[in-house]
Amino acid sequence: MTTITTRTVEYPADGLTMTGHLALPAGVDRRPAVLLGPEGMGLSDVERRRADALAELGYVALAFDLHGGRYLGDPEEMLARCMPLLADPDRMRGIGRAALDVLRTEPRTDPDRIAAVGYGTGGAIALELGRGGVSLRAIGTVNALTTGRPGEAARIRCPVWAGVGSEDPIMPPAQRNAFTAEMQAAGVDWRLAVYGGALHAFHHPPVGHPVVPGVGYHPRHAQRAWRDVVDLLAECLPVTGDPQEHRRQTTKRVLGAP
Repeated sequence: MTTITTRTVEYPADGLTMTGHLALPAGVDRRPAVLLGPEGMGLSDVERRRADALAELGYVALAFDLHGGRYLGDPEEMLARCMPLLADPDRMRGIGRAALDVLRTEPRTDPDRIAAVGYGTGGAIALELGRGGVSLRAIGTVNALTTGRPGEAARIRCPVWAGVGSEDPIMPPAQRNAFTAEMQAAGVDWRLAVYGGALHAFHHPPVGHPVVPGVGYHPRHAQRAWRDVVDLLAECLPVTGDPQEHRRQTTKRVLGAP
């Protein structure tokens, strides 16, 4: 296993003190970097492990916070905070830009080679960074086929990869169609992966608290979605010395694959 280092970083955003998880690859040189956004519940060990896995692959990775260091395990509390946030592109961009500033000022980060990957609310924030004109090498989003304000998708100047479960009631076919129509009209280099039989948050291992309806873990598709994210980064943000076997082993570590 590649030696990595991690640390907690605090920074202000959305009127809160956010607590992110920064993972650094071995070495002292500058590396490409990934901003990693969590589901609406907030930053948890799931995203921390993903950031660590990305650092093992050679990236500087920052898993950012949504709720001022809190994890919202109560679905009602989570929705009460996330629904107004998702309806406010400027707030989402503010949260994303604050985390991006932390990532960019990390000495190990190559500021010209940064991608944004997010899940659920974190994915919506990644998309809004692109719509806001932030220079990124790639955007990846799972469960967040959100549309933006008219015309702003034309500011996205990098490939966009999106993943969604075919049975996701929160991101139904009509929402998928609206998202892909927006991307196509804006001339974005986009792709969409639909994972057959999967529900919302299919990538997220089971949690020990109630969840909103329509959520369900799909282990096989979780592995596939992670590999698709890693492949997106390998294409748009390559790291020297990225053997396929290392990537397979990292997938197993993140997802507990056999």
